[in-house]
Amino acid sequence: MSIVRYEPFDVMNDLQASLQRLFEAVPRQDRDDSSAATADWVPAVDIQEFADRFVLFVDLPGVNPEAVDLTLDQGVLTLSGQREKQAVGDELVRERRERGLGRFHRRFILPDTADADGVKANGRQGVLEIQIPKQAKAQPRRIQVAA
Repeated sequence: MSIVRYEPFDVMNDLQASLQRLFEAVPRQDRDDSSAATADWVPAVDIQEFADRFVLFVDLPGVNPEAVDLTLDQGVLTLSGQREKQAVGDELVRERRERGLGRFHRRFILPDTADADGVKANGRQGVLEIQIPKQAKAQPRRIQVAA
């Protein structure tokens, strides 16, 4: 009987390699290059719904809010940008990196009740807040019938 050392990161590396092979197996013309599958990392997003609006909170630490590209086209809200690697001096001996670097991309399909003209976004303390108002509901009206 031999002793085998268990390396949990080996399992993760094997899984990542398998997923990479899976994505490479998809023909290029069938792939959507703007999808999150082609991004280097995906920011975490909290979504809240209120009676009059939707609110998205996107965690983007280390990303300048002005460098974030936010578009709304045909009911699809697209969020993309990039987090750059910070410059470190020559005295760095070792580094462990848990935050993703490079391009990010997220898409959200908005419901028909969303008011595309009223979307507002602001960033502070590493969190991008996106306010999406809801359209006023069409109220039924009573039609007077003339005699």
